[in-house]
Amino acid sequence: MHGGRITHAVLIVFTMGSLFPLVWTAIAASRNNTRLAQTPPPFWFGGNLFKNLEIAWTDANMGTALLNTTVVAGTVAAGTVVFSTLAGFAFAKLRFRFKNLLMVLVIGTMMVPPQLSVVPLYMLIAELSWTDQLQSVILPMLVSAFGVFFMRQYLSEALPTELIEAARVDGASSWRVVWHVVFPAARPAMAVLGMLTFVMAWNDFFWPIIALTQNGSPTVQVALTGLGRGFIPDQSVIMAGALLGTLPLLLAFVIFGKQIVGGIMQGAVKG
Repeated sequence: MHGGRITHAVLIVFTMGSLFPLVWTAIAASRNNTRLAQTPPPFWFGGNLFKNLEIAWTDANMGTALLNTTVVAGTVAAGTVVFSTLAGFAFAKLRFRFKNLLMVLVIGTMMVPPQLSVVPLYMLIAELSWTDQLQSVILPMLVSAFGVFFMRQYLSEALPTELIEAARVDGASSWRVVWHVVFPAARPAMAVLGMLTFVMAWNDFFWPIIALTQNGSPTVQVALTGLGRGFIPDQSVIMAGALLGTLPLLLAFVIFGKQIVGGIMQGAVKG
């Protein structure tokens, strides 16, 4: 199938619209605060990009922040994928009492605003002396109701019950069934869930700004708050910091984009 001129024109328009925020961030990061305040704003790159990147890297302690965010996002994504797949498999294919009621309760937690759990969660991490430590951000996010529901829906259709029964007949234990049957069947959905969770954990701001500090163990989003302080915040430096925080995500999509799309297509094709 080949797209016509109208299809290509629509794709070009949407691509340009999607890339505009990133391009504008790079343009603003290459200018100075005075030029950004003028009307009309600049629409092409200036000569201060590397200078502003260096200032943002130093002032925001960006090296430590990027390392912390990689650890947090990677651990949260891996934990969510594994635990959600196990729970989704249990809800989709295993039989146990009150299964439907428990699934309704899991879905019900998605309706609760996260702001309601901030006070008791902060009291808990304070009691454990985890304030300003990465585990205070990692552990509350290791599993998500959305991930459990997503994997349950996927495995209900993609994993035949007969395949599990055949493995049981061959003498496979529960963990062997999970490792050799469930995980291979769930691989496309696991790739999508891991990608979404990694991006969400990387960009999370609300809970990390409460649990962490800029001078302790900051994530990228917490570190960027230090660039906006002052009587007149330097918008060009802030944009440079935002660009530094976005580049690793773009790099991850460039490297693993084909694998992610391939996993999605593999899940969409039935033999």
